[in-house]
Amino acid sequence: MPRRTATMLASTLMLIALLCAGVLIPVPYAEMSPGPTVNTLAEHDGEPVLQISGHKTYPTDGHLNMTTVRVTSAEYRMNLVEAVYGWLAHDSKIVPHDTLYPDGKTEEQSTQENAEEFSQSQESAKVAALKELGIPVKSWVIVSTVVKDSPAEGRLHAGDVIKAVDGTAVKQPSDVAKLVTRHKPGQKTVFTVVPAKEQAAAEKANRTATKTQDVTITTATSDDSGAKRAVVGISAGTDHTFPFTIDIKLADVGGPSAGLMFALGIYDKLTPGSLTGGTFVAGTGTIDDNGTVGPIGGIEMKTVGAREKGARYFLTPADNCASAAKDTPGGLTLVKVKDIGDALDALKDIRSGNTADLPKCTTKG
Repeated sequence: MPRRTATMLASTLMLIALLCAGVLIPVPYAEMSPGPTVNTLAEHDGEPVLQISGHKTYPTDGHLNMTTVRVTSAEYRMNLVEAVYGWLAHDSKIVPHDTLYPDGKTEEQSTQENAEEFSQSQESAKVAALKELGIPVKSWVIVSTVVKDSPAEGRLHAGDVIKAVDGTAVKQPSDVAKLVTRHKPGQKTVFTVVPAKEQAAAEKANRTATKTQDVTITTATSDDSGAKRAVVGISAGTDHTFPFTIDIKLADVGGPSAGLMFALGIYDKLTPGSLTGGTFVAGTGTIDDNGTVGPIGGIEMKTVGAREKGARYFLTPADNCASAAKDTPGGLTLVKVKDIGDALDALKDIRSGNTADLPKCTTKG
């Protein structure tokens, strides 16, 4: 066999071997890509995304789109060829698998966590919108979850209202951990609570729950990676009573990042006129009860998805601005927002055409 032919054959076989290896060898990466974007002012799958009853609402127009990111599943094992293709593609991002699924988190665990965050973001969006409108919302601290086999299991229950710990009134969820960690592991702490059933009955009867009980729990030692401290095995959260009904109908979406856009959609429906002036505005960002907007993941994928659907302006959490501005899709203006007030001010400028004054994102923030 001529040397040239042998060299070509060997090279071809080597190339085939490398391609096979690239397809067969898994790599520890996952892929993020633009997901669906949904107009919070419109319908999705045949029904309005925002449904409000018991309070006057007003017609809306334009778009206030929430955006999402599509990710590969926890069980999916990407091969080298797919990873290289993803790195080269403009509309996807390859990240370490542990970034999306830390500590060996399963698909089921991730889905459950995302569902809980999505539910909480809806509640915070409602509270933030109503507070901005000056509509009172009743709030209280509750037991959000109870850890299995913890000291609190069987003694405290999800939905119990936490009135005090060791006689000190609880005003916000963070108070609970602060009061418990005053103890040393093994010491007793006393929770004063309104049982969940009593609270539910009071809400149904439109009255204030007054029946409380003291629950004594012996603290244990924390087993996480932080400093050792006293714990009882619960997470505290906030529950609310709204003066009218606000339902958010959007299935197959998880995580907290739609909070800002839900809040703006609610605000728009409860006020005369149009927030957008008919303009296509999209955005993202977590929101807390006070209207503060927080950063999210996958910002680059969300801006791509929004622009592909026709968005002209993108409301961007201030802490995501620098990253988003590094690769802004053509024709899309990134608007920096720190809270719901910033977002409403930006929308006022957009609908009036005074866009020169918009606080735009830059690569410096």
